[in-house]
Amino acid sequence: MIQYKKVAFYTLGCKLNFSETSTISRLFEDAGFAKVDFEETPDVFVINTCSVTENADKKCKQLVKKALKINPGAFVTIVGCYAQLKPTEIAQIPGVDLVLGANEKFDILSYIENTDKLAETQVSFKNIKETQEFVPSFSYGDRTRSFLKVQDGCDYFCTFCTIPLARGKSRNATIAETVTEAKKIAATEIKEVVLTGVNIGDFGQGGEENFFGLIRELDKIEGIDRYRISSIEPNLLSNEIISFCLDGSQRFVPHFHIPLQVGNDRILKAMRRKYERSLYAERVAHIKSLRPDCCIGVDVIVGFPGETDEEFMDSYNFIKDLDISYLHVFTYSERANTGAPKLGEKVPMEKRRERSKMLHILSDKKKRIFYEQNIGTTRTALFEAEEDNGIMYGFTENYVKVKVPYDAALVNSFRTVKLLEIDRDGVVKVNVE
Repeated sequence: MIQYKKVAFYTLGCKLNFSETSTISRLFEDAGFAKVDFEETPDVFVINTCSVTENADKKCKQLVKKALKINPGAFVTIVGCYAQLKPTEIAQIPGVDLVLGANEKFDILSYIENTDKLAETQVSFKNIKETQEFVPSFSYGDRTRSFLKVQDGCDYFCTFCTIPLARGKSRNATIAETVTEAKKIAATEIKEVVLTGVNIGDFGQGGEENFFGLIRELDKIEGIDRYRISSIEPNLLSNEIISFCLDGSQRFVPHFHIPLQVGNDRILKAMRRKYERSLYAERVAHIKSLRPDCCIGVDVIVGFPGETDEEFMDSYNFIKDLDISYLHVFTYSERANTGAPKLGEKVPMEKRRERSKMLHILSDKKKRIFYEQNIGTTRTALFEAEEDNGIMYGFTENYVKVKVPYDAALVNSFRTVKLLEIDRDGVVKVNVE
């Protein structure tokens, strides 16, 4: 056991990575390490990487440089999707001591005999096809809410995406095992849980258990007040899931995040998505028919190879007419070992940026309209711990961000609030009742 040493973590990418970083950090703490911030001269740095875009790869390299500037003698470990996809490339980064693949990262302590830097970078990873194990994870201690990993991997192989190559086949624990993990969270002070994974609607992979069965069982757990679904594919978001979350559940909130990627059917087909835009529109309409106040977030990609100006505008107008609440806009990034680059001419980067800007502006308008629809209503907000110049923030059940003067008594508590007005920063001022 290595005691009295300090370890720091940095997480890039998605909520799933945050849940796994937190699980790995608890392994270190159980082994006698003190978890500290990145700048507190740790003996070990663990960087959990993403590889969805090229920028995430660059960020990893920047973080290694930053870590070595803080402590030149620190032991630097790289884990996560980038580590699985390009372990030998990472091993060439000066100062990296250890690179671990998708499943090896959960055995990280077995690779660290001491915290001395290695003369040669150690690399350990399996072919992703051999990665069959599901390792449960949840985050704790970093935020007001917890990210609970309920699924990993993906069988879809969309032409723009490297995730199946980085995380392997779709897999999960049983419903009973997942409920056991959720009960661990319920025994803490955490009040909100975000269900996360790569393709969580695929829970059960078509077997006897499925995602609908999972959420019904999670809904029964005492001690967790709220659940959010981080993201779910439109073709897997069934009417029974929608109806349960919006009408039959005690704890699931009126908030869905549904990736669209593009609103043009030819590009959807080229992306190898499993739906047409008509299905997406049906899902949104059904949600709004049950709960007009439900928040709907949307992922969109701009600049997919071969996307013409006309196709982009077709997509833009489709999204503009949807009754959704906000967008997460991604600029297409060429990734090795994906099919997309062969499917059409490159969209010039300047054009990609223009399209991204248009959708960001549209997102701001959609979000403001949604917030305006909520002004005057009474909601329940869960307040967070961070203080920002005497202000604190919270989120209502339908994901409206609200602000009040900082009051320590409000941290991690539910309060009934009256939504008053939208301020200059696009946040809603409230009265706490």
